[in-house]
Amino acid sequence: MDTDDVLVFITAVNGGSLSEAARRLGISPMLASRRLGSLESALGVRLLQRTTRSLSLTPEGQTLLPFAKALVENDEEARAALRTESRGAAGLLRVSVPVAFGAKVVAPLVPALLRENPEFRISIDMNDGLPDLVSSGTDLAIRIGRLKDSSLIAQKLAENPRSLVAAPSYLRDRKKPVQIADLAQHECLPLGSTTHWTFHAAGGDEHVRLLSRFSSSSIVGCHAACLAGGGVALLSDWNVDEDVQAGRLIRLALEDGTPEEIAIWAVYPTTRLVLPKVRVFLSALRRALNG
Repeated sequence: MDTDDVLVFITAVNGGSLSEAARRLGISPMLASRRLGSLESALGVRLLQRTTRSLSLTPEGQTLLPFAKALVENDEEARAALRTESRGAAGLLRVSVPVAFGAKVVAPLVPALLRENPEFRISIDMNDGLPDLVSSGTDLAIRIGRLKDSSLIAQKLAENPRSLVAAPSYLRDRKKPVQIADLAQHECLPLGSTTHWTFHAAGGDEHVRLLSRFSSSSIVGCHAACLAGGGVALLSDWNVDEDVQAGRLIRLALEDGTPEEIAIWAVYPTTRLVLPKVRVFLSALRRALNG
């Protein structure tokens, strides 16, 4: 079996259609259809039932699928073992990142990575949720915060210090919060369904209940509302340092506590060998975070 043909088969199953498989693999739909047909001809069976609107596995396709996945994974591992780090990255890297982090930190890394690695391609999915890495064909996800227990493999990349910030226009007619308890008297701008902010204090962690009239499903919304004078936000330093330096936001340091520590994580869908394209990308990201 040709591994390129097998990869089209697996990707079509994961993506739900041949057109989606073609998009993920960076090939034309016609070539994707031809490769699947070649695989079916070589095996002498039909693997997928295809209509204009749906795709489903035949019994033969269901039987082949686990063996096909193992074949592709073994092929990738063999190529990775033979390809030294000095030869750089090759192939398509599909990476999922939070929206704000992707725009501020990850996307600016891409031009240099592509110049340094002519055979490298990068597709960034900016998404504040964690997608199903296996079914979406994602090689790597970057996430910030406390990770829930799962079957995924996580590696800590860096600490993610955060600050309380507010716009000068919001603070013009209000006293700055100086104690944790003072936040109860302020308009706070939480993420999603967050009801509390946690602070490390001398006597242990303190949880402040947020009586907010605003929330956003993305930290981008919290940041924008904060810049417009909507209230106090708890944002990552990489996201607000430029605003603080330019005077658009003011950093608020509390006397009796500091924001709960969270980290930046690399999340993998498998424990198998990490391919060079992933290692090259993460090396560049670590340099950006720790430089």
